[in-house]
Amino acid sequence: MKQGPKPVGNYPHTKAVGNLLFLSGVGPRIAGSDSNDSGVPGLELDHNGNFKAFDFAAQVHSVLGNVKAILDANGSRWENLVDITVFLVDMHRDFHTFNRIYAEYFPDPETQPCRTTVEINRLPTPIAIELKCVAVLS
Repeated sequence: MKQGPKPVGNYPHTKAVGNLLFLSGVGPRIAGSDSNDSGVPGLELDHNGNFKAFDFAAQVHSVLGNVKAILDANGSRWENLVDITVFLVDMHRDFHTFNRIYAEYFPDPETQPCRTTVEINRLPTPIAIELKCVAVLS
């Protein structure tokens, strides 16, 4: 069964407590990536391994796909999401793109999970977005 990319630190993908499933921070790396900076859709690094360019929209689609895969692999589903915290490294540049794509995944305002979006200085790998989610177990 497909699950999201391996965590970059010493923590589990999920923790179930009662009927809730808590997801650790999920980034856009493709499942099966074996290093912290590989497998990020649209990411270009220079010859020294430094950030050169990226495709933010591709990262958004990938991180949402990773969340879905983790939910499916752990006894929950997309429709059971109740809360999402969004971490962006550049709110001014990326918020509107994120919001537009997010609306594609959650078209009905009546069934959308709660959401908080915050800007942070950086993430532990060269990514522009990370999600922290809570869902009800099926």
